[in-house]
Amino acid sequence: MAANTGDFPPFCVLLGPDYAGKSTVMTELAGGPSPWRLLSVDDAFLGPAHRLIARLRRDLVTETLPALGTAYSPDFAASLMQTAVVHLRDQVAAYRPLGPVLVDSYYYKILAKCRLLGAGESPLFAWWRSLPQPGRVLYLDLPHETAWRRSGEGAGLNPLEHYGERPEQAAFAAYQADLRKIMLEEIRHLPVSVVDARGTVGQTVRAIREVLADERG
Repeated sequence: MAANTGDFPPFCVLLGPDYAGKSTVMTELAGGPSPWRLLSVDDAFLGPAHRLIARLRRDLVTETLPALGTAYSPDFAASLMQTAVVHLRDQVAAYRPLGPVLVDSYYYKILAKCRLLGAGESPLFAWWRSLPQPGRVLYLDLPHETAWRRSGEGAGLNPLEHYGERPEQAAFAAYQADLRKIMLEEIRHLPVSVVDARGTVGQTVRAIREVLADERG
């Protein structure tokens, strides 16, 4: 059963394609004064009590995805990713007395990647979509050519960031285009602020701070 909306503090979601810079932005925001609490399943934002989340993410990439279609199904992979969704849901609810929250991706990017893996329209997705929705999504947007350069021209990619067995630019561009389309479909019912992520980290962070300040009123 989804958490009641009344159990959630005001929250926004930071979303974007791979290599849009979400992790870097979250780290920069965490290093400065802000009334916003920051939530992510990135290692830097997981305390000792939640290291299991990090291990499951690594096992997904190193063990599950290479064996997809043989030892494991797309639905099994989606079930592993469900743990991140539940963790973020629980953590947002836990911050209710402490003020507004900015969440890295929430369930939107995970859902899109599950669909691209071939999970179809899993029953999990209906539950995710029933979760309380943010007041605003901040969408970091950038061309796939820029993302490709940031990935080291494919050197830093994992199997959840491109089509096919090899991280080639065309396969990366096609995957990122489909990822963007699905994510935007999932947030079409929400207020969305698009932030150009092609600039420096400082420029992106300033743009995000402006949106968050307006959101706080």
